[in-house]
Amino acid sequence: MITLVVVASILIAGVTVYQYKEQGNDYHTERLERKEEQLIKSINYTLKETTYPVTTENLHLIFSEDIYKIANIQNVNFNIYDLEGNLIKNSRPSFDSNTIATCLDAEVLNFLRESSEARFIEEKRAAGDNYQSTYTYIYDLKFKPIGILHLPYFEDNTFNYMELKEFLFRLGLVYVLMLIVAIILAYFISKYITRSLQTISDKMNRTNLTRENEKIYLESPGEEIGKLVDSYNRMIDELEESAVKLARSEREQAWREMAKQVAHEIKNPLTPLRLTVQSFERKFDPEDPDIQKKVKEFSKTLIQQIDTMSNIATAFSSFADMPAQQNETLNVVKVVRLALEIFNEDYIHFITDEEEIIAKLDRTQLIRVITNLVKNAIQAVPSVDSPRILVTVASDGPEVKISVADNGVGISDEFKHRVFEPKFTTKSSGTGLGLGMVKNIVENYGGTITFTSKEGKGTVFCIKFPKE
Repeated sequence: MITLVVVASILIAGVTVYQYKEQGNDYHTERLERKEEQLIKSINYTLKETTYPVTTENLHLIFSEDIYKIANIQNVNFNIYDLEGNLIKNSRPSFDSNTIATCLDAEVLNFLRESSEARFIEEKRAAGDNYQSTYTYIYDLKFKPIGILHLPYFEDNTFNYMELKEFLFRLGLVYVLMLIVAIILAYFISKYITRSLQTISDKMNRTNLTRENEKIYLESPGEEIGKLVDSYNRMIDELEESAVKLARSEREQAWREMAKQVAHEIKNPLTPLRLTVQSFERKFDPEDPDIQKKVKEFSKTLIQQIDTMSNIATAFSSFADMPAQQNETLNVVKVVRLALEIFNEDYIHFITDEEEIIAKLDRTQLIRVITNLVKNAIQAVPSVDSPRILVTVASDGPEVKISVADNGVGISDEFKHRVFEPKFTTKSSGTGLGLGMVKNIVENYGGTITFTSKEGKGTVFCIKFPKE
């Protein structure tokens, strides 16, 4: 009802404005024609009464004084041009003559010569109002053209606009009253129609998957309301069954995700453990004078990786996050260099301008971050002729900046927005959890991780940790 009233008021207002505009146009067209007809009669009368020969050359003599009388009687200003479009006489006072065009446009002359109507109407806008001009031939007593009559006409719509404004105001008052009545009627009718639905609405608003929902019981409901209540009660039964299934499915999914994470995280330290043992076995020399030192470093590396697996197992058993942060003051440069020692690839290079950058971080989680990024870089360069991986550590104001760059295959644009998504991977093997967990570790410290990559050129991962 409200919409109908509003739409009707807009349509009627639009039709009214259009009608007033059309009426105004018709009025001005007819008025211009009447003035032009009366003016031509006066000019023809002057031509009949003149003593001068009725020729183009004598028009300025014929109308030397009569032009002002005609203009005064007809209450219009007009101009007389010769057949070539040159101004002969105008009815305006001499101080207004500067505003009169002394020569007609070629368009006007060509139209008058070629058109059978011998009448040209020009429409323009001036000072915000419409402006019309008519051009027509002046004939002698033998109906031979001897000049061109120019009649300018300004459309004054002030009265029409005032009438339109007043009418729209009255129409608006009527429709405002109708709108208020429609709103009141719509309110009471809708309350009457929907009062039986209020109970159902309240129950639906309180419906929640996380708790038991109540069914609806109404006394003597109507046929339609009864069907709606029955449908709602059936939905509640189905919802309870779905909630049980969903809870079971979520628990199973949570176990699967946790198992995938644990498998991935345990696999990370196992790989460097294997590499470290193989490297030590290959390079072990009982006669080496530094053998004790190397054994100590070897044991230290093994213990760190074993501690990492122990932390993962502890976290899994307690359903907590990945190993909780154990912040300690450490030398980031030393820890990163130590994390890189487990890799045997000779194309891995470490660069730093400082030998000591102190920050409060978890040693184990920092090593996990570095090993994950370097492993990803190694997997990106197997098909490169001259593989190169560059790890840099530097201070950046109150932050530590670590970057891992490679010249591998890069990441295509279609996958860049999914790099840190859990379980997303472009490799044939792997769970895709590595970069996701790296991002979690970094963000847990209030840091940021970004990357730039160009397909076929390489990738650069950049990590920033706050020092405090």
